[in-house]
Amino acid sequence: MAGELERRWEAALQALKQAEDSFAIEEQEVATSYQIDPETRRVLLEAGRQIPEWWRTDRFSREQKKALLRCLIDKVVVHRTASDRVRCRVVWRGGETTDADVAITVGSWTRLSAGQEIEESILKLARQGKSDEEIAHYLTEQGHHSPRHTTVLRSSVQIVRLHHGLFRNRRQSHPRQIHGFLTVPQLTAKLGLARSWIYDRIHNGTIQVGLDAERKLYLFPDSPATLAKFRQLLAGKLNTVHF
Repeated sequence: MAGELERRWEAALQALKQAEDSFAIEEQEVATSYQIDPETRRVLLEAGRQIPEWWRTDRFSREQKKALLRCLIDKVVVHRTASDRVRCRVVWRGGETTDADVAITVGSWTRLSAGQEIEESILKLARQGKSDEEIAHYLTEQGHHSPRHTTVLRSSVQIVRLHHGLFRNRRQSHPRQIHGFLTVPQLTAKLGLARSWIYDRIHNGTIQVGLDAERKLYLFPDSPATLAKFRQLLAGKLNTVHF
């Protein structure tokens, strides 16, 4: 029995030694196959230094950029840190990592982690006489964005301002009679709603309506169908309405 175990042990050791030798030879062959001459190395290094500039100037097509990233990136780990922000970690081939906080769009103003801060800034700047465009530009530069966009929209600023009763001139505070259309005050009067209910849902995309370029008002068709849509929205029978 002891002799048999000894023979098996010797055979196992010999097989291990052969495997180690074979692996060492393969490693050497692989290392040799990847060796490049100095001139080729210089050209590749020079090209590598130009990649950032080529990337910014759109030297690469979209497909080429994707292919290049697939060659360089091992994996991407995404962790949600807030309702409107994620933390991304890019693990590059070779082990280096890059971390970044990225803003993402959300469904409504209330889901913005800095929503209250943005609203307070809008009111403060509006009272200082800043235009909606100026406020939107300033807040975007501060890293903020509207719920469904990557920047703060002028229309978002206007909705918040009007919601708090900050009008640019006196005529904005009075409902207008526009043939064939209903303004927000007229519509809410017919439906028995608060104006803020309408403005909040315009802002979060539930009510989809464009701002009239000439009158700077949200206008809805003055028809029974409009009132019917709103009543269905109130009853939960519709998720969104479009005008």
